[in-house]
Amino acid sequence: MTTIINNTVIFQRLTDIREDMDLNQTKMATKLGVSQATYSRWETGKEFIPLIKLNLFCNITKHSMDYVTGLIPEEREHLKSATLDLVLIGSRIKIFRMKNHLFQYELAEFLNTTQSTISAYENGKTFMLTAFAYQIAKEYKVSLDWLCGRIQNEYNK
Repeated sequence: MTTIINNTVIFQRLTDIREDMDLNQTKMATKLGVSQATYSRWETGKEFIPLIKLNLFCNITKHSMDYVTGLIPEEREHLKSATLDLVLIGSRIKIFRMKNHLFQYELAEFLNTTQSTISAYENGKTFMLTAFAYQIAKEYKVSLDWLCGRIQNEYNK
């Protein structure tokens, strides 16, 4: 299976949340440390927001990743700010993979990537692509906030 993000909800939620805060794209982009053009590409769906910037967006707006990405229809609670930890995220990816009886190569096939990429994620060497994290969360009903170490509850209900 190839990784295809067919999720216009995230793009609309980025816009709606920003507008609810009475911020224009330039002001939000500044808060995120990117150019207005880059931020615009995230809102229009031309690019997928990187995980580290999604986390920062969620910290600024006090929303969960699950809500912002459309994995849950309404916010459950306002979360405290969180810092992404590569090692914790890597261990959560491995926990998820083991609980679902997947080998690294099987997860790699599902995400249309390489086994070495999955290994790098699990060993905390690099951040997982947001599109990959989203695909896992959506397909396996796992909380993206849990996967990224923002909360303790593993599953979206």
